[in-house]
Amino acid sequence: MPPTQAESVIKSIIREIGQECAAHGEIVSETLVAFMVKAVVLDPSNGFNMDRALIKSDVQKLVKLCVARLLDSKNPSLDTIKMQVYFDMNYTSREEFLQEHHRVLESRLGPISREITDNRSCAREELESLYRKIVSYVLLRSGLGSPTDIKIVREATAALQSVFPQAELGTFLTLSKKDKERQLKELTMIVTGIRLFNRDCGKGGEGIDDLPAILHEAIPATTQHIDTQLQIAQDQAYRYTAILEKVTQNPLMSQEFQPYLLKEALFNMRQYEIFLQIILSDIITCAQEVEMMIKQLAAQLEQLKMTVKSKTAVPTSQVFPIFIALSNLWTSFQDETVLLSVLSNLTTHLEPFLGTHELLFPERVIQDLLDGVTVKTDVCRMKEHMEDKVHLADFRKLEWLFPETTANFDKLLIQYRGFCGYTFATTDGLLLPGNPAIGILKYKEKYYTFNTRDAAYSFAENPEKYIDLVREQAKKNAELIQLLELHQQFETLIPYSQMKDVDKHYIKPITKWESSTQTDTHILPPTIVRSYEWNEWELRRKAIQLANLRQKVTHSVQTDLSHMRRENFSQVYSSKDASTQSKRESSTCVPRPQIYIAGLRGGKTKTTHGVKVNLTRAVDET
Repeated sequence: MPPTQAESVIKSIIREIGQECAAHGEIVSETLVAFMVKAVVLDPSNGFNMDRALIKSDVQKLVKLCVARLLDSKNPSLDTIKMQVYFDMNYTSREEFLQEHHRVLESRLGPISREITDNRSCAREELESLYRKIVSYVLLRSGLGSPTDIKIVREATAALQSVFPQAELGTFLTLSKKDKERQLKELTMIVTGIRLFNRDCGKGGEGIDDLPAILHEAIPATTQHIDTQLQIAQDQAYRYTAILEKVTQNPLMSQEFQPYLLKEALFNMRQYEIFLQIILSDIITCAQEVEMMIKQLAAQLEQLKMTVKSKTAVPTSQVFPIFIALSNLWTSFQDETVLLSVLSNLTTHLEPFLGTHELLFPERVIQDLLDGVTVKTDVCRMKEHMEDKVHLADFRKLEWLFPETTANFDKLLIQYRGFCGYTFATTDGLLLPGNPAIGILKYKEKYYTFNTRDAAYSFAENPEKYIDLVREQAKKNAELIQLLELHQQFETLIPYSQMKDVDKHYIKPITKWESSTQTDTHILPPTIVRSYEWNEWELRRKAIQLANLRQKVTHSVQTDLSHMRRENFSQVYSSKDASTQSKRESSTCVPRPQIYIAGLRGGKTKTTHGVKVNLTRAVDET
């Protein structure tokens, strides 16, 4: 099937599934439906052949299965997929978010910026209107107060007039469009710096929120909330893991309840934990940036106070750079405020995707299942096997790394997001954290960790077998593709937010080991000047010797041995082949000469008489 035709078929299937779900009162996004279609097709239990085109019956079956899964209200797997799709569609990295935020602000300022730069006013009233528009532009761009508040407008106008009087509008209008835009941005930063300085001195700052103080309170509160949610999620995951371990050791328990649902609930909780850790990491970065900027802001304000003091006039070359620096710092505070708000909202919107836990596994059911079971945290599991390291002597063909001998260990992309692949493959989906202290297996430029040394040895005997088992398990539960970062094995399901992380596995480990070096006595080539002489009398002797030599005549003699021994060279031109061409090719055939001399052997007489006989044929006979 051609790609365009296949794409249109898939779009029609997605549209039909969305309409079916909407008819049952469930509104689903196209992204979620597309992910569900791929998940259903990948699942081998559904019987779809990936090597042939879908026929009509296959399409009907696909639509039916997708609708059934999307309408299942008690399905932890569906909640996890919805959580992944939501996070992928709403989360961006810090750098990408700030770039997009600034781009949106620029697009919003576009209309008023064009009104100012395209203005060709000449009348007095028109120039006053243009000046008011510049004040509004400055307020909108700086974000320090509303341009409809008369107090804020007056303060901004006074600050602008101190650096850009209305009389200079004529010069401003003669500039090119780019120069006008550049000057508007520069004026905005200077006015912002002046207003921030006045606010610090207690002489202004109307409508300016104390962003450093707000962030100083909001960041710890947000961090505490996420820490609380993270602790709850981890405790729940630890309990699910302990129950599943008990079921693995006692298969008869699987008859009492559905362990596959508990595994899907564990996947859901682990995914929620991972997303919270990503958000928490961004907030910690935000806190570090804010702490640094608060110090810079105080230093800039102090420097400005020292520059201005009680002077009536200060050179612009001294204060304008400080005003601009203050403006840039305040813009960074605004960026951090928006970023913190977005991350906080994202955390809040992830919580509804945990609704099936209370429905499927109420607290009383979990307590009954935990009877006689010891709940272990991830840290406790690692401490249990901290000393059980892999012996390198047992492996000659495989490479093992250890955290204490790998400098960039934190930057390595550990497969399965750090979970033990052997345990996951052999227990049909149990997630146990791998312990790097045991040893990190490097296999085909990828890195694997394990929860015990026995698991590491078993996996190392046949890595391909267990890698295939993990892949097959991920086909049954599509949420594992993102949870365990199996994107390279299922490239069609790579989420946009993680496209840039696909090539992380190319990071090479930097191993460390003990070594010793020996420094040579003379590591540089010798610089001794042999002709140097410290004794002035020796120098005088050499000078006299050279003076005597200059007065001598040099003679040369040639002996018998050296006579004619000079090397000689000659250059010749080799003869070249030459040929001529005539109009007609012809040839002649002449008779072969046949001349005989008789009597050369002598005869009866002493004198030999030779008789010459010419037997050559005539030319006309040939």
